[in-house]
Amino acid sequence: MSGINSLKIVFFGAFLSSLIGCATTEYRPMPTPSGGTSAAVTQKEGVYHKVARGQTLWQIAQIYGVSIKDIIVSNNIPNGSSLEVDQLLFIPGAKEVKDVSQHTVDSNKNAFIWPLHGKIVVYFDDPVGASTLSHGIDIQAQAGDTVQAVREGDVILADYMSGYGQTVMVDHKDGFISVYARNARLLVKLGDHVYKGDPIAEVGQIGNRVVEHFEIRHGSQAMNPLYYLP
Repeated sequence: MSGINSLKIVFFGAFLSSLIGCATTEYRPMPTPSGGTSAAVTQKEGVYHKVARGQTLWQIAQIYGVSIKDIIVSNNIPNGSSLEVDQLLFIPGAKEVKDVSQHTVDSNKNAFIWPLHGKIVVYFDDPVGASTLSHGIDIQAQAGDTVQAVREGDVILADYMSGYGQTVMVDHKDGFISVYARNARLLVKLGDHVYKGDPIAEVGQIGNRVVEHFEIRHGSQAMNPLYYLP
């Protein structure tokens, strides 16, 4: 193992030490704008963007040159929400509505995809213990289901991690790292280069729960995966 890979594993290992519990939660849909807007919103400079199929908060924020946090605050977006087609998002500071389709080629290259599809049973920041919050999401699956890389990158961890079980971490070379945990079998090894959609693991079973725990991190900070997944 190279010195660089060792440092990355030690650095991010500190964030992967808590055991993900068995909490479940109901889906919490994002509210759509009402007929009127609040005085606080109308006083801001900005535009309304209509969400198209497959768009994510991250992509929209990049195209308009604003932060995800600014969009979340301006639209009062709940933590466990995902975007809905034709939903109107207020983009603070924007001077004109942009045609997102013109950015499709460039944005799709670095866009995230789902590691696998299934019902979300634990959301980001859900309580999963007496004093622990989830750093990602738990996706219900079937034992043996294939987990795929959400973007191209290098495998910086493919091993057992306390509290996470058999885990894969992929460095996407732009500050983002994806984490895939609770696996029965790993299909990659340290140092492998993977492409978006490549199989990297198979879902495992812990007790009577069959879930894939998935995280997205930017630097040392855990991010809500639903802001990045289409």
